[in-house]
Amino acid sequence: MIRQNELDSTCGLSDEELTKRFQEAVRIENEIKKIKGVPIAKYDFDKKAPYLEYPDGRKEYVEKA
Repeated sequence: MIRQNELDSTCGLSDEELTKRFQEAVRIENEIKKIKGVPIAKYDFDKKAPYLEYPDGRKEYVEKA
């Protein structure tokens, strides 16, 4: 018998559907941040460094502490 708690439940949604919904939620949150003028945290895989991207397109790399 398989036991399932509420954290394991996905309400019948597939992994692909959950992934799509998560990606859309992140996209919407980033659009809201742009409208509010708040920087978005991103990661540069080429430079292997995190940075903040401002609504004007400016990138500010985060210094390691």
